[in-house]
Amino acid sequence: MAIAREQLPLANGGDDRAKTSPEWVRISMASAIALGFRSGRFSRTFEFGGINLLLNYEQGCLSDCAYCGLARTRPGDYDEKSFIRVDWPLVETNTFVDRMAERQDKLTRLCISMVTHGHAYPDTVALTERIRAKVATPLSILVAPPTLNRDRIEHFKRIGVDMIGVGLDAATEALFIRHRTDVPAGGLRWEKYWEVIDDSRDVFGPWKVNAHVLVGLGETDRDLCDLFFRLCERQIFPYLFSFNPEPDSRLGIAPRAPLWRWRRIQLLKYLIEQHGLRPEQLDFDDSGALLRVDAPRGWVLEHVRAGEAFMTNGCPGPNGEPGCTRPYGSYRPSEPFRDFPFLPLLDDARGIERDLRLDEILA
Repeated sequence: MAIAREQLPLANGGDDRAKTSPEWVRISMASAIALGFRSGRFSRTFEFGGINLLLNYEQGCLSDCAYCGLARTRPGDYDEKSFIRVDWPLVETNTFVDRMAERQDKLTRLCISMVTHGHAYPDTVALTERIRAKVATPLSILVAPPTLNRDRIEHFKRIGVDMIGVGLDAATEALFIRHRTDVPAGGLRWEKYWEVIDDSRDVFGPWKVNAHVLVGLGETDRDLCDLFFRLCERQIFPYLFSFNPEPDSRLGIAPRAPLWRWRRIQLLKYLIEQHGLRPEQLDFDDSGALLRVDAPRGWVLEHVRAGEAFMTNGCPGPNGEPGCTRPYGSYRPSEPFRDFPFLPLLDDARGIERDLRLDEILA
């Protein structure tokens, strides 16, 4: 599976390092294709309307997460670094906003990804206001908690932000500390991230906040399920990503979660979040690995075959449909889908069922 594309001009040359936010932003390759900034197509046809943009600075992001392509100490110039292993072309903001306004009948969700930088908050406000002046599509912000406090979160809501995402990434505090080093002015702390999650939930309300969670950083199945229960109890969405190592990052040669484990975590998260699976229905071994799901086989199979559990986790569109589908966010185009940007087809569902190895965990 691959994207066929050729590059089209996005800017009039010059030094990209001088093209910083809020006057310039980076957009995901899928967004660039959808908006006509790049030519190309996906090998599986599906409707795509979730536009993702990323703040851009000469110094880059001041955080240094071990698994992130934008990490401060990852080798290479910042303007050449990838993010979730895909290219993010640089576009001029006014042109970008005008293009979205022209095509907003086809858009389902917009998301601004902040980075840890001293200008990130005011620049995100400026971008939000420009977008809101011309585009009515629901808007999310994937925030950088070190740059925020409750007043700033409240201001995001006042200017038209619809949902808040927080890149918690690590399922436990120990893993957070191991894989995420501090920023120069401080603030990259587990407690700070939870403060922003809780404040955002208070300000934006139920199911208007999400926490991004990476599977494959060294956590156990029990760690992940404990986190899912904690978030869902607060009516906060856990959004899953499968760790996909960035070359030359500190975790660049670390192994990924095997597909069978990833599929099981997708299923457990979905059953906890959407269908009331309870902690006492799950058994784990002494290492925290899943042993058994105490639920009727037919009930589990019904949800497996429906396919929704294995779709990309993302903020919804205007009518509750999947809005942000992030194709290739957890896998390379040549690999099997880790999450599906569309409802899996019958053949896909059969493959998922094989991947799960359900006989090992169901009676």
